[in-house]
Amino acid sequence: MKYQKTAAAVVAASMLLSMLTACGGGGGEAASSDQAIKTSDDKETADLVVYSNSGDSPDSWNERFGNALQQKFPGYNIKYIQKQSNYWIKELLTAGETIDIYWDSIGGFASGLLDNGLEFDMTDLAKKYQLDLSKMEPSVADSVKLIAPDKMYGIPVFNNNMVLYYNKDLFDKFGVPYPKDGMTWTEANQLAQQLTRVDGKPYIGLSSSQTHMLAMNQLSIPFVDPATEKPTIFTDEKWREFFDTVFVGPSKSPGYVDYMKELKDTIPYRNEFLKEKNLAMFAWLSSIIFVFPDEYKSMNWDMVSLPTFDSLPKVGSQAYPTYFAVTSMSKQKDQAMKVIQYLTTEEMQTKLSKIGLMPVLNSENVKKVYGQESAFKDKNLAASFYNGFAPIPAKSRYDSLLLTPYAKAVPKIIMSGDYNTVFRATEEDTAKKIADAKK
Repeated sequence: MKYQKTAAAVVAASMLLSMLTACGGGGGEAASSDQAIKTSDDKETADLVVYSNSGDSPDSWNERFGNALQQKFPGYNIKYIQKQSNYWIKELLTAGETIDIYWDSIGGFASGLLDNGLEFDMTDLAKKYQLDLSKMEPSVADSVKLIAPDKMYGIPVFNNNMVLYYNKDLFDKFGVPYPKDGMTWTEANQLAQQLTRVDGKPYIGLSSSQTHMLAMNQLSIPFVDPATEKPTIFTDEKWREFFDTVFVGPSKSPGYVDYMKELKDTIPYRNEFLKEKNLAMFAWLSSIIFVFPDEYKSMNWDMVSLPTFDSLPKVGSQAYPTYFAVTSMSKQKDQAMKVIQYLTTEEMQTKLSKIGLMPVLNSENVKKVYGQESAFKDKNLAASFYNGFAPIPAKSRYDSLLLTPYAKAVPKIIMSGDYNTVFRATEEDTAKKIADAKK
């Protein structure tokens, strides 16, 4: 069975979705949506099991969702099961557990849901509980149709994107002006050249999390061709432009490649930025400060918008939403949908925004409180919203299999400069992974 349609079908479905949801916009729709939850029977009971392949801890779940849901639905017993290193979803299902709500980020959502037969079309439930997709950020709302254009397998609950972090102490040390919102990659690479040097120890100007930059690439290149279900890394010429601008550009500074050799042919990453503190600028997830709060508290940092391509001003990374889904096996689908619907209301989106989860609602009132109840409220958190989102391309259940091989191509390209050989070898490797997965 194919889970991908042609790119044209995806675009058409997305446009249709946008038109349908736009017809239901306005304050009246929002009020009725919230009312559907507020008038629910407080004495209603349900036993719901929630699972995610994300590996989030129970404490993290409760802080973000569990405590608020318990208060909103006092009669619901909501059990969250954390993925374990040796006990994933397949083992859980084999043991006879029923999962009512499955959630994961866009990168792993399709494979986690589809490979385990948990997909359920939520279209009718969304209408029943008046879930208003027109109030969401457009590319995020449209993305619900990327797995299957005629079905709704998940609902976006929170979002993510890429920004540029910088170590203010290093800029001060070398007398270099701080980066600014709205820079291009050309400008960022020029700035990086002033910071890549040896001064007692090596310092590097700019690097990025290659897996996240690839998965959320600004050129909207799909990992898998939706028509052929084959990898795109060798056949789509835009990958060369992307690698050359984002990864090869910073490496042209003298001393960069020598430092990569010290790192066993890898590019500077999290350890160099957060612990060694010899990496001046690092492109990473906007949410990552809440994943490593202690490390960020130990350094003098700030953030600006992700640099943009010269040809795409004000276009940042793709959105990287996390979806919640009612599963096919749930015997309490209405109750599970009520939980998900509540997570998308302005009330709950405001709570999530305050603690630092990027909201999916396209509301200035919700966005302006982003991170204001976090330890980093004095930082330039507005940088997360400075750029627009790049369009999200067609998604495949195989994307998660291709991410690591695509990322491993980054240092090989930097060290060898041989795009054709590296991309062709990566294509052969990933094509085999897709073929094996189909078996």
